[in-house]
Amino acid sequence: MATNTPELIWFNGELKPWQEAQVHVLTHAIHYGSSVFEGIRVYDTPNGPQVFRLKEHVQRLFDSAKIYRMDIPFDQQTISNACKSAVSSNQLKSAYLRPVAFYGNVGLGLTPPRVPVEVAIAAFEWGAYLGEDGLENGVDVCVTSWNRLAPNTMPTGAKAGGNYLSSQLISMEAKRHGYHEGIAMDVNGMISEGAGENLFVIRNNVIYTPPLSGCILPGITRDTVITFAKSSGYEIREELIARESLYLADEIFMTGTAAEVVPVRSVDQIQVGSGKKGPITGSIQKAFFGLFNGTTNDDWGWLESVSTIKAVQEVTNA
Repeated sequence: MATNTPELIWFNGELKPWQEAQVHVLTHAIHYGSSVFEGIRVYDTPNGPQVFRLKEHVQRLFDSAKIYRMDIPFDQQTISNACKSAVSSNQLKSAYLRPVAFYGNVGLGLTPPRVPVEVAIAAFEWGAYLGEDGLENGVDVCVTSWNRLAPNTMPTGAKAGGNYLSSQLISMEAKRHGYHEGIAMDVNGMISEGAGENLFVIRNNVIYTPPLSGCILPGITRDTVITFAKSSGYEIREELIARESLYLADEIFMTGTAAEVVPVRSVDQIQVGSGKKGPITGSIQKAFFGLFNGTTNDDWGWLESVSTIKAVQEVTNA
C-alpha cells in the first residue's frame, strides 16, 4: 500500500499543502463512485526524473471523462504540466502520480448537474505494487469467483472509480486465500484480467493476451509490452484465453503501471513452467526497465522530463 503523504498536492489549478487538499463528506464521488483517474510512474533515470507515457495517460483520463460525460475544466497540456509540478514541487526523483477528476459537493442524486468536475493530482513514492521480490521471483495468483463487468453494464474501457469495487472484490478474495493477486474471468467464462493488471500467457514461444473485447482496461503498460514483443520478433496474439490455458502455460506475466511487469509463478497452486521467471518474460522485463536505466533506447518518445515544466514556468513568469 502507498502510505507516503506528499507535502503539496495540485488541486483545482493550484498547489496546496497536503492537509488543505480536502473535499466535503457529501462529495458526489464518495457516494456514487463518480470519478475517473490515472496512475502514472515517474522514474529516476540517468537524465533525471522522467514521466513514462504522460501523453497517453492524460489522453486516457480525458477519454474516461468523455465516456461519463464529465467536463474537465482544464486542457490536456495544463494537466500534463500539473503532473510535473506535483513531482518537482515535492522534490521527488521517482514517484507514482495519481490524477483524479471527480464530482464534488454538487448535491446528492444519481445524475450530477452538468458542471465541471474537480481535479486533483498527487505525487508520492510508491514501490513495486506486488512487491520487489515478486518482480524477480514471481507471484502466486488464483482465478477468483468474481467475474469482470459485462460490456453492457459498465464501460471497462474507462478508468473510473466505481469500476474498482470489482477489483477490490477480486483482490480481497485472492489475499484471503493466501495469494498475491486474483484473476477474473469475463461474462463468457474466458480469462479477462487481474484485479489491477493485464495478463500475458506464453505457450510455445507465442505470447497471448485477452483482447479489448474481453472486458479489460486498455492498459498503457500492456501496449508497451506488445510494442516491445513485436519489435523483438515475438508473435503476439490478442485472443480469448480459456482458464486451463493458464495451467498449461510456459510463462505468464502481468502488467500495469503500479505492478509494472511481474512474472507469475503459479496459478491456483499449479506451477507455471519452471516456477520462476521465464526467458521471454525476463527479456521483456529487461527491455521495460531498461527504458529507465538507459539500456533500452526510447525509440518511441515515451519518456518526458519533469524538468521541462520549469522551462514552461520560467517563460510564463517572464
